[in-house]
Amino acid sequence: MINEENDDLTNQDNQEPNETITRVTGMYKDWFLDYASYVILERAVPAIEDGFKPVQRRIMHSMKDLDDGRYNKVANIVGHTMQYHPHGDASIADAMVQIGQKDLLIDTQGNWGNILTGDGAAASRYIEARLSKFALDVVYNPKITEWQASYDGRRKEPVNLPVMFPLLLAQGGEGIAVGLSTKILPHNFIELIEASIKHLNGKRFTLVPDFPTAGIADFSNYNDGLRGGKVRVRAKISQLDKNTLVISEIPFATTTSSLIDSILKANDKGKIKIKKIEDNTAAEVEILVHLPSGLSPDKTIDALYAFTSCESSISPLGCVIEDNKPLFIGVSEMLRRSTDNTVQLLKQELEIKLGEFEEQWHFASLERIFIENRIYRDIEEEETWEGVIKAIDKGLQPHIKHLKRAITEDDIVRLTEIRIKRISKFDIDKAQQKIDALEDQIAEVKHHLEHLIDYAIAYFTRLKNDYGEGRERKTEIRVFDDVDATKVVIRNTKLYVNRAEGFIGTSLRRDEYVGDCSDIDDVIVFTKAGKMMVTKVDTKTFIGKDIIHVAVFKKKDKRTIYNMIYRDGKSGPSYIKRFAVTSITRDREYDLTNGNKASTMLYFSANPNGEAEVVTILLRQAGSIKKLKWDIDFADILIKGRASKGNVVTKYSIKRVELKEKGVSTLKPRKIWFDETVRRINVDGRGDLIGEFRGEDKLLIINQSGVVKTVTPEVTMHFDDDMIVLEKWEPKKPISAIYYHGEKELYYVKRFVIEQEDKEENFISDHPKSQLEIVSTDWKPMAEVVFAKERGKDRKDNMEVNLEAFIAIKGISALGNQLTKDKVNQVNLLDPLPFESPEEVHANDLEVIDEETLGATESDASTKPKDDTETDKDDEGQTSLF
Repeated sequence: MINEENDDLTNQDNQEPNETITRVTGMYKDWFLDYASYVILERAVPAIEDGFKPVQRRIMHSMKDLDDGRYNKVANIVGHTMQYHPHGDASIADAMVQIGQKDLLIDTQGNWGNILTGDGAAASRYIEARLSKFALDVVYNPKITEWQASYDGRRKEPVNLPVMFPLLLAQGGEGIAVGLSTKILPHNFIELIEASIKHLNGKRFTLVPDFPTAGIADFSNYNDGLRGGKVRVRAKISQLDKNTLVISEIPFATTTSSLIDSILKANDKGKIKIKKIEDNTAAEVEILVHLPSGLSPDKTIDALYAFTSCESSISPLGCVIEDNKPLFIGVSEMLRRSTDNTVQLLKQELEIKLGEFEEQWHFASLERIFIENRIYRDIEEEETWEGVIKAIDKGLQPHIKHLKRAITEDDIVRLTEIRIKRISKFDIDKAQQKIDALEDQIAEVKHHLEHLIDYAIAYFTRLKNDYGEGRERKTEIRVFDDVDATKVVIRNTKLYVNRAEGFIGTSLRRDEYVGDCSDIDDVIVFTKAGKMMVTKVDTKTFIGKDIIHVAVFKKKDKRTIYNMIYRDGKSGPSYIKRFAVTSITRDREYDLTNGNKASTMLYFSANPNGEAEVVTILLRQAGSIKKLKWDIDFADILIKGRASKGNVVTKYSIKRVELKEKGVSTLKPRKIWFDETVRRINVDGRGDLIGEFRGEDKLLIINQSGVVKTVTPEVTMHFDDDMIVLEKWEPKKPISAIYYHGEKELYYVKRFVIEQEDKEENFISDHPKSQLEIVSTDWKPMAEVVFAKERGKDRKDNMEVNLEAFIAIKGISALGNQLTKDKVNQVNLLDPLPFESPEEVHANDLEVIDEETLGATESDASTKPKDDTETDKDDEGQTSLF
């Protein structure tokens, strides 16, 4: 540190009192660097060798010091740890609770808190702990541990514990140091062992985290736990009934308390709408979310993911300490290094064990020679210690050729310490048996050393068998679809428009009401001058005078088609065009006309399903015009980009345009697929094709519980895990089922058609023992009945049943016909009989127009395409979307 006075300042005229400049360069270089290094190496970041931070390592060492098989008060362990750890008791107790909550190394007793609810542990004087069997098995071995002096030099502590397991990946680790941090996510115990075995066998492996709070996670961007990766975690939410959702698992790094707070906050902001929320969490999570009547549970589930902590993102960062330096490393490399380190530790153990066995064999052989050859008698005449040593050494020499090492003075001293009682009771046969047993043990250890990899594989396999029970994967692996917040947000604000003055907004309550919206929505606006703009919802926004259409804008919406007729300039020709608006720049004004001054809209319509109406064109009487009135069908006009000029309607002045006939959709039926991975339907070709759907078509859903329903397909829909049928619904096609009636204890057959659309109905008995055996939507289904063997009777042959012939179609609530009185073992669904289903003719089959092949009609010269330029390729073509 250097103190200097700035002479230049003091020498100036009218100078204020002297200023002192203190340079902190030296202070920064020395003190800050020392502090940063200390925090990184001694506090925040775990070591790669054993996976422990210093405080954790000292806690585990202290617990081993105190270990006698019984529980110790945590306060006692904390006090003992302070002999090694130069920090306060609170930091040690907190670190110990975190280890105990991971349920791997510490056997806990008392209230250690709850990772699900976020409740803290009881005071350390009230709770107890001892080392788990797993910790005693894999963490400690003082013979292969490197020791160092404690901070005050009074005791010895381990540099690293000889952990023979990928403990860091099993427990995870998180810490914030100076200038860097670490976040290693926990992984599954069994999967880590299996990955270690694969590595030892030279096979590839992949690792993804597994969280103690369970939940659902998308690891597609995990990036092996390196910087830049991301893990999306979600709560497991299911529908209890039509007005109740139940959250049964929560995302990692959240608690039920924080989750409920985020839900209540989203409700207060109007993002979601709930009636009330109940927290019934005890040993397992159970949060009940009660919804107002008439609110979609599916949409609410997506809204919970979009606006609350029910979905969160975790950014892993693999940083560890190696050779007193931070190292950024992926979880796969961590496992490889941990496994290789385990192999080396096992080798050291075997080598120490081999040395011990060989030493035992050496002394046992010497003892036998000493006693069997009565060499102890040679020392009776010796009067000095040196003479005794020499006499024994001389007596042993003729008998030691088979020994594996030379005899030392320490060996001879040990022989002199053998008691007379032991010599008198010495049994040569037992001594030889002991030597033989030691030779077998030596041979076994040498075999393990020669086949070290096989020995390590057997070691990991034993760990899996001994400690793997109950440690199966908790977190379900899924691939998430992105939730579009604008589609699931509650429309909690009203949108108004002042068409004449050109204002839109949520504060214009005296003006025309447009519809409900949310504060994250965009609004699309069209004016009579042929201008279009998309802007964010606000209290009051000026767009332009003479607004003719306002609506909430749906991004990437290719199904909403805009039909318009406009006049080019003050007296130019009129044009007709159809277009969709899929991509825009917010707050930019787009000109939908040819760009000439005084252009104006003559007709405009917005059609949510691509409808094409028929309009009547009426011209003004001028000159020798013969045809003053004719019809134009928008279905004859190709759907193109919004910047296209359009087709010429007429060069004469149009008096007005009248709607003659409402149109039908000109869009293709949309193909719908079901993706089993994410359990969602989509229009992107992912998964299995369900069918082609028009606006009135519905999905048929049947669950294993006997519930059937028809629904309008939407990409935001959720499907229960017990769903067994998902297909396009044909109203006239019967559903056939065989079910077990719990009350009557008999099997029944029924066939029915759904009479009420969009209604959820149960078609089997509601008795708790009732269950659905098979269900089929084939026209002529076949089933096989396998009978159970009854005592004293021969087993009946299997019976094939034609369900169509067995029973006529009845109501959904009908009991059905009894299948058989005999005891049934099982019922199997067979291939159906051949049958050609009757063709159903839809009204739209005659009206649908393929916009990719249909052009403008040429029956009228006024509708022939003229100069039609396409400038917006993003909006070209038209495909079917939700």
